Amino acid sequence: MRRAAPDGRWSWLDARLVPAAATVWAVTLAAARVSPVVLAGVALGAGAAAARVLGSARPRWPRAGRHPEWRRPAAVALVLTALAVTCALGAVRGQLQRESAVHPVAAAGGTVVAELVLRSDPRPLPTAGPGRAIADADLTRLDQGGRSTGLGGDPVLLFVPADGWVGLLPGQQLRVRAEVAAPREPGDVVAVLTVQGPPELLGDAGSVQELAGAVRSALADSAQRVLPAPAAGLLPGLVVGDTSEMDPGLEDEFRAAGLSHLTAVSGANVAIVLTLLLWPLRRRLVDRRWQAVAGALGVLGFVVLARPSASVVRAAAMAGVTLLALASGRPRAAVPALCAAVVVLLLGRPGFATDPGFALSVAATAAIVLLSPGWARGLRRRGVPALLADALAVSAAAGAATAPLVAGLSGQVSLVSLPANLLAAPAVAPATVLGLLAALLAPLVPGVGDLLTWCAGWPVRWLVLVAERAAAVPDGTARWPAGTLGAATLTVVLVAVVWALVRWPRLRPLSLAALVGVLALGWPVRQVTRGWPVPDTVVVACDVGQGDALVLPTGPGSGVLVDAGPDPGLVDACLTRLGIDALPLVLLSHLDADHVTGLAAALDGRTVGEVATGALSPSDERVPALDEVLRDAGVERVTLLPGDHRQVGTATFEVLAPDPGRATAAADPNDLSMVVRATQRGVRVLLTGDLGADSERRVLASGADLRADVLKVPHHGSGDVDPDFLAATGAAVALISVAADNTYGHPAPTLLAELARDGMRVLRTDQGGDLAVAGSAGDWGVAERGRGTAPRAAPGAATPPAPGPPASPTATARSTPQAPWPRAPGSPTRSPDRRPWPARGRAWPAGRWGSRRSRPGPSEVRGTMPGWLRPRWNRRPGCGSCWVRRSCCGPARSPPSGQPPEPATRTPRSTRWPRSGSRWARWPTRWRPRCSVGTGWSWSPGCTRPPAPWSTRWPPTRRTRTRR
Repeated sequence: MRRAAPDGRWSWLDARLVPAAATVWAVTLAAARVSPVVLAGVALGAGAAAARVLGSARPRWPRAGRHPEWRRPAAVALVLTALAVTCALGAVRGQLQRESAVHPVAAAGGTVVAELVLRSDPRPLPTAGPGRAIADADLTRLDQGGRSTGLGGDPVLLFVPADGWVGLLPGQQLRVRAEVAAPREPGDVVAVLTVQGPPELLGDAGSVQELAGAVRSALADSAQRVLPAPAAGLLPGLVVGDTSEMDPGLEDEFRAAGLSHLTAVSGANVAIVLTLLLWPLRRRLVDRRWQAVAGALGVLGFVVLARPSASVVRAAAMAGVTLLALASGRPRAAVPALCAAVVVLLLGRPGFATDPGFALSVAATAAIVLLSPGWARGLRRRGVPALLADALAVSAAAGAATAPLVAGLSGQVSLVSLPANLLAAPAVAPATVLGLLAALLAPLVPGVGDLLTWCAGWPVRWLVLVAERAAAVPDGTARWPAGTLGAATLTVVLVAVVWALVRWPRLRPLSLAALVGVLALGWPVRQVTRGWPVPDTVVVACDVGQGDALVLPTGPGSGVLVDAGPDPGLVDACLTRLGIDALPLVLLSHLDADHVTGLAAALDGRTVGEVATGALSPSDERVPALDEVLRDAGVERVTLLPGDHRQVGTATFEVLAPDPGRATAAADPNDLSMVVRATQRGVRVLLTGDLGADSERRVLASGADLRADVLKVPHHGSGDVDPDFLAATGAAVALISVAADNTYGHPAPTLLAELARDGMRVLRTDQGGDLAVAGSAGDWGVAERGRGTAPRAAPGAATPPAPGPPASPTATARSTPQAPWPRAPGSPTRSPDRRPWPARGRAWPAGRWGSRRSRPGPSEVRGTMPGWLRPRWNRRPGCGSCWVRRSCCGPARSPPSGQPPEPATRTPRSTRWPRSGSRWARWPTRWRPRCSVGTGWSWSPGCTRPPAPWSTRWPPTRRTRTRR
């Protein structure tokens, strides 16, 4: 496909594989939800249609300037073939999964003894509680009820404890005792196994995996010895994608700054590896085939080292296509390579179709290839330095292409991403190269590895500084509707804005003036009138997803935190928005993951008094992990019993439950939830943890005073509730901390009906975001900050929830102050809402089909597109081939091939071109910058001396065609 630039220059874009790649992706997404019989029928129909289209096509030699008539049927046949192959493979996979012996066992549930082989490293899950991890595995044998079944490596998902699992390598054979369950959604895995203990090792991982594990461990250990805490966890993630030691707070800052792609190993890392390998070989003029072999071995080793995640495999596949082109001497085009990689990977690993990292990687690569060159040329024409223009174009193109996906996944748009990426770009390559060298040398020479790690630490520190400063910019991120609708909406907005600016250039100054006005006037006004936190706040229910985190501000910069939610970043962001720098008291209702996982982030960087819990079960294995977190923060844990009181600033806390006599080894942790009544400025708030109906009846029977104005609804709105307990509170407002689209069905319809019957107004974090109760006795109300960006999935799902980025501080509180609602019987309840063809006269370049007379001359072609993308008739090899080296890179000057041009111009009157179809034109040794200064090209670093000043004989043979 030919595309024209505004300045009249043109280039070629090979987009023949784009429809096929899009077809494969779309069909793969739908195949998991379609019957194998239907897929097989579609495959047969598409295959027959493709054969008919090709059979009916009658190619004829085209006239000059036109495509062959059979190219359009061939493109249609290619799409139909892609559809047929994808449907056929989907039908086979679906039938094999349905016939798997694991399905009836998973449907029945129960405990099994399984033998399996790990496919990935066990990865800690910060959102699933301390001490838990997730891993992928292939199931080889299943024993249940004395019956043993051999399997062919069915893929399963493992939820395991961190102890005894973290550190295991892919390829290790294990035997475990686990609870088996069916996956919640159709996909690649046939079952979900939940393991409670360490595995029994049956075999090792192999020498290659052990070597890769040793290299990864050596880099992590070296970073911990040499670098400070934030940089020590970031360097392994930057180099090999190992983020196990990365600070969760730093991860949130990278996400808010739009730099999270740096810790996801992808194309940039593979490009650096190839550069390190191929650069010395190219300088020594090694044959292209050996260059391709060395590059392939290096990419394969890096994939094993960095682990085959979706983005790594995509980058490796593109590198493989490029290396194959290098070995065969064929043109290397990025768009066909990207499409071929997408097709091959989706056919081999259908799970990549729903992987966010794969989608982001493909979108960013396509944008960099298609958009950034034109944008960079436009910036250079306007006087921007070349290096800065390239950096701006690449960052802007990648950011624009991935912004809709990021908005759909996280519900936010980073407004500081472009400047943050520009500031971070100079440090990425040095940190990655030095870190990779340190990883390779640390196992062999630890001293040299530590030195390289120390050197790599300086650019890593710069990345940490950029992320911290960018994330701290007020209004640096903007909330956006999450999901498919939000992504599609942002895509339409971006396309419309770009089209309007291109279509009507006069809008550009107006747009720039509007942007400057917003930054100069709107942003300062926004900081003054943001409306959050609300004055005289009594309590805030933070939007942290499927978990609890409540804050009671008790003074300037001070507050009490009740539970810490399931996500460290969201809890820390909520405290930051409220301006809480000191926590004199932290109350933990119980130790479930959705109440304590964010504790470390909440304590980090804040002055903390004491952390209090209720009576805990003596067999609770999570107590040591909690104590370790508190020791790291320099805080002691205390136990509060019923009747204890605490006075913190303007708030009073009274403990009502649990009874320490019920804290036995067999007690349910939810039944031991601490119940506290907090009173501030006369407004009473009842905090209930995750109480169930039985424990609520016991608390009610104990005679405790449960009267309150605001009720924190127990257990995120579970249907396991005692109606008498709710009625005894007499609350006017019920706060429910719950995640959107959670898999538990919270809040339950029965609970909502009970609350409505009691005349309570229900407010939910999944609908209103952060909820603030403000005012004083007799004059108080509720303010909703607006929907945040808390994760939607609930812990414990078949696919674990990804930690959501911190909620944006851009939303203005929607305050609805009002007096307490009347409690008259029968009073009404109030529920909250929710291809351009060439111009006439310009001949189409002939290529293999057209007339030679239709080819453009050298003056039309020169400088219009990169050499590796030029058609075969226009490509000129670089200084790597011997006969060119004699002409422009050798010690002697080349003889002139025509009259020298006039002194006023550098363009020769004639240039000798290779004969069409000659080996020199079709099989260059390598593609390097061109050597002839006389034709306006640049000097190649591969030349041993500057080229001839006017012209070169190219190639040194008389079998050439002179073009004038």
